[in-house]
Amino acid sequence: MSKCDYQDDIKLAGRMADAAREAIRPYFRTALAVENKYQVGFDPVTLADRASERAMREILDRERPDDGILGEEFGEKIGRNQRQWVLDPIDGTRAFICGLPSWTVLIALSDGSGPVVGVIDQPFTQERFIGAPGRSVLAQGGRSRVLQTRRSVCLSDAIMSSTDPALFAAPELAVFDTLRQATKLCRYGYDAYAYAMLAMGGMDLVVETDLQPYDVQALIPVVEGAGGVITNWTGGPAWDGGQVIASANTPLHAAALDFLKPAARK
Repeated sequence: MSKCDYQDDIKLAGRMADAAREAIRPYFRTALAVENKYQVGFDPVTLADRASERAMREILDRERPDDGILGEEFGEKIGRNQRQWVLDPIDGTRAFICGLPSWTVLIALSDGSGPVVGVIDQPFTQERFIGAPGRSVLAQGGRSRVLQTRRSVCLSDAIMSSTDPALFAAPELAVFDTLRQATKLCRYGYDAYAYAMLAMGGMDLVVETDLQPYDVQALIPVVEGAGGVITNWTGGPAWDGGQVIASANTPLHAAALDFLKPAARK
């Protein structure tokens, strides 16, 4: 990761991911109680989500007390500088409670101009995808591998992913379905793990809606560091969440945006 100036931050994010792993793993594939955050619909949260975020916040409170924090479970702590850590303690809680190994821990560092460091960590498989300016790597089992998206894939050859088409409103679903038919294959249900696979070169497009900042900020450095593109559906910055599209390369991104822009929120 020598092309960036965030080595200390990457090491700190690694310690946070280690702490989240230790907090979560005793709960995975156990008879764990599940709460629903919504009065209508289903948005699950578990003791594992809260233990993960608490473990990461304890490290930040001790080692970076001036930095801000935004986390899914415990909200926002205003910092005394422009730096903010954005945490999703378990992205893909639905997969987690089903015993599927496609959930992840998301850690991002924003410096005020957007996310500059991102970690997508899968504690069960021990895969850690790390992104920073100029480079993304997969660290696993003491080895690291440079990540690269499929730079020349076109729309008709692209493999696309989305968490669940039921999450799209009617106008969004219409344009998504048209885009899906223009691609080679579409897979569902992988949450943030799909963006890691895009960075690795296994998938080429990920299309989502109604994301929160903690759902997306860690993904941006990983995707961009591997050569991909990630924006909202208008082509603007994605770090606030909402409608998000990630692509393996710039021409593919432009082609996919042409399908989605009629339903983009201005």
